[in-house]
Amino acid sequence: MGRIIFDTATSLNGWIADEQNSLSWLFAVDGGTTPDDEVLPQNAGVLVEGSTTYEWVLAESDILAHPEKWRDFHGDRPTFVFTTRDLPVPEGADITFVSGDVVDVLPRLREAAGDADIWVVGGGDLAGQFLDAGLLDEIAVSIAPVLLTGGAPLLPRRLECDRLRLVSAKAVGQFARLVYAVDDGPA
Repeated sequence: MGRIIFDTATSLNGWIADEQNSLSWLFAVDGGTTPDDEVLPQNAGVLVEGSTTYEWVLAESDILAHPEKWRDFHGDRPTFVFTTRDLPVPEGADITFVSGDVVDVLPRLREAAGDADIWVVGGGDLAGQFLDAGLLDEIAVSIAPVLLTGGAPLLPRRLECDRLRLVSAKAVGQFARLVYAVDDGPA
């Protein structure tokens, strides 16, 4: 069974999107539009994202008009989008809309992933729901050399140092790449 990982990029001061839910600040950084392969989860069989992330990706790349762009990031991997609304689907994309508690959806995610990892792409609150349920195994963050004045926080939860174990830290282009294992909470 694969791991559940939250792998994302953030500003130096901890925002994953700006006040307009935009990632344009990230794409302005050298390497932000085409991240180095070593910073993308290599064993991700399923992607999971919230509706705000999904809608931003659709709009930013005009994916509904150019559905071939969906594969540039998502590939052929199944993508589960947590939402309570009806949202459009790009032609040819393998998207499943789900709602409710992440624990209730987990069996479907695991079945789709097989032995591969489940990549929580965004947002931070969705990753926090996996964390709250004790399901998050790893947090990987690529820190961009950008400071924002506000927006969506990296992970809007309190998580103490006794639950995080540094696995690696390195420079990848203009980004600082940090990977932490998330240990089980108190018994």
